[in-house]
Amino acid sequence: MTTYLIPALILGGCGVLAGILLTVAAKVFYVEVDERVEKISDALPQANCGACGYAGCADYADAIVNSGAPTNLCRPGGADAAGKIAGILGTAAADVIPMTAVVHCNGDCNATKPQFDFDGLQSCKAVKRFYGGNGMCKYGCIGLGDCAAVCEHDAIKIVNGVAKVIPALCGACGQCADVCPNKLISIKPKSKTVDVLCSSAAPGKATKLSCSNGCIGCKICEKKCPNKAISVADNHASINYDLCTSCGICAEACPVKAIRGLAKKQED
Repeated sequence: MTTYLIPALILGGCGVLAGILLTVAAKVFYVEVDERVEKISDALPQANCGACGYAGCADYADAIVNSGAPTNLCRPGGADAAGKIAGILGTAAADVIPMTAVVHCNGDCNATKPQFDFDGLQSCKAVKRFYGGNGMCKYGCIGLGDCAAVCEHDAIKIVNGVAKVIPALCGACGQCADVCPNKLISIKPKSKTVDVLCSSAAPGKATKLSCSNGCIGCKICEKKCPNKAISVADNHASINYDLCTSCGICAEACPVKAIRGLAKKQED
């Protein structure tokens, strides 16, 4: 009897002691949590996309309450989330600029062709590992939809071999940009309506041989832009959206129509 009793008592005593120590530790190391953190976290869309610059929605909520982070950084939540956060904090709602993703490529099936057939895993990332991709243009959209697969808003479609964004559905979370192996996707303000749809770093002649819609780096757009918002580097044009007024002059001047978009009506 004693053989079983003593071990049982020792084990029970250890359990009681561990419970006491855990209780004391919980009291000593208790950190009071501001209830606003949980409320703000609940007000966010829980996309945990990292577009705000923080690890996830909970981390961002904590930063707002305890570190004074701006309340308008959640792109997927937009003005709605910013308004809810302001209500929880009792502050004025911060302005939110609607954003959207844009794919800087227009190398569709009518403009370029595949260089070889790929029978492996039908993924842009997988194809990119073989000779830089299966397209004539190694800088263009591979078109197998890795970006569409990660989009939670169904805002990206593969149309005629190229990814296209539906701005009205896009939450600008940036997950599509993260998975694109050719880094063709960027985030821009929805109000900016003109975009360069080419990312080829090849010289103009090589670009035209691989894609008829490609930018040839002629710099006509750069010279025509009245706001110095467009420049040519690495053999292709790019737009500084902070300077762009969406006048559309660059798109009209582009000889190969690598710049697309509707010109906004300019205010007097």
